[in-house]
Amino acid sequence: MSENNPIQKSGDLLDDILANPFGDQLELAKNPAPQTNEAKPVKLIDVIPEENRAKAYQLAEQIDPTNHQAMILYGTQAQGKLLSFSSAMLEHVQKKDVGEIGEIISDLMKRLDEVNPDELKDGKPSLFARMFGKISGSLQEVLSKYQKTGAQIDRISVKLDRSKNVLLSDIKLLEQLYETNKEYFHALNIYIAAGEIKLDEIQTKTIPHLKKAAEAANDQMKFQEVNDMIQCADRLDKRLHDLKLSREITIQSAPQIRLIQNTNQALVEKIQSSIMTAIPLWKNQVAIALTLIRQRHAVEAQKQVSKTTNELLLKNAEMLKTNTIETAKENERGLVDIETLKKTQESLITTLEETMRIQEEGRHKRRLAEQELANMENDLRLKLLEIKGK
Repeated sequence: MSENNPIQKSGDLLDDILANPFGDQLELAKNPAPQTNEAKPVKLIDVIPEENRAKAYQLAEQIDPTNHQAMILYGTQAQGKLLSFSSAMLEHVQKKDVGEIGEIISDLMKRLDEVNPDELKDGKPSLFARMFGKISGSLQEVLSKYQKTGAQIDRISVKLDRSKNVLLSDIKLLEQLYETNKEYFHALNIYIAAGEIKLDEIQTKTIPHLKKAAEAANDQMKFQEVNDMIQCADRLDKRLHDLKLSREITIQSAPQIRLIQNTNQALVEKIQSSIMTAIPLWKNQVAIALTLIRQRHAVEAQKQVSKTTNELLLKNAEMLKTNTIETAKENERGLVDIETLKKTQESLITTLEETMRIQEEGRHKRRLAEQELANMENDLRLKLLEIKGK
């Protein structure tokens, strides 16, 4: 298995982790493992699956307590692979920002609230004031507002659908991570069980046997071998403690992976509900409300037409009545009114009288003028006679 790929098939992965129980013995760590308090070992050989017990016994036979480097490196390969796996899982979680999905859903809710179908119902005097910040009776403004918001919601739906597909892919990958973590758990159980078998063998058989041999031979070197074996047992016990800590990591990782999966699943369900339920329901309700608005405007227009028609009919009827009455009156009247004839006759008589008076005055003045001319003629003749007589 590649060191950079922590995910592998279950059977191959378990065999690969157990393939080199002592790691690379040529690369001994420079710093010894930290000292820990000795704890009573927990037997795993009786609780692990039957197929893993045989592997644990087989692995226990490979442990050589006299090989100090092997004791130090026992199980390090599994721990190294677990470290790579943990790093890969952390990197995966860090790259996935579910906050963006939350922002998209919040944006969707905001857009849905911008055109609330309840506000489109009849009987709300402040309908357009709430929607547009002013009072307007234009149906076109309502339609334009809905179309704009609808287009924004459609774009959000596309984003949500992409996010849903990413989450579904993550859920599948997390399932693989979970199975990989489980294999690490089983592998570490085999390492720990094998180590416990060997440790129990050293403590109950090997050390007592060496002690008995040293006491019988009364050889200082034999006693040193006993002490060396005790130290080997102690180192093996410490390695088992470290492996148990690594095993605890796999135990804690399992619910963590499931929690991430459950969170992603909840987000997928929320997105699915938004795409398949909330958005279509919103569009349906708004479409119904807009249809009702159109109907209301049509009714208002029809009312206005009826009102105008009635007013026109009333005005025409009134005008017809007036014209009929006036026409009838005119028809009943003579061509010339009596009063008019009286006035014209009076005027004519007055004119005739005035004419006669003027004529009379003219005749009187002519007679006076004739008399005056006669007098002047007589005076002139007398004057001429007087001049001849001289």
